[in-house]
Amino acid sequence: MDVLGIVEDVTHEGIIIVRGEVTPEYGNVVYDSKQKKVGSVKRIFGPVDNPYVSVTPADRSVLMNITGKKLYFEKGAQHGKNKRRN
Repeated sequence: MDVLGIVEDVTHEGIIIVRGEVTPEYGNVVYDSKQKKVGSVKRIFGPVDNPYVSVTPADRSVLMNITGKKLYFEKGAQHGKNKRRN
C-alpha cells in the first residue's frame, strides 16, 4: 500500500478531503493505518504537485475523529487503454 496523504477536512455532505502526497487513480480503495477500508477515491483536484483528493466513505462511522490521520491506498487493476479485449 502507498501513502495517500493526511485528512484535511470532512465536508457537510460526508466527503473526506485529503491533501495528497501522490496522485491516485479514480476508484482506488482507501484504507486507514489499521488497514480498515475507509472508502474510495472520487475526485482529484488542485495543484499537480500536492493535489487534493476527495474520498467517498464506505460507512458514515469512519467520519468520526478522522481529521489529521494518514490514509493509504491500494493501486487497482489497470482499466482503459491497456486493457485486453476479447
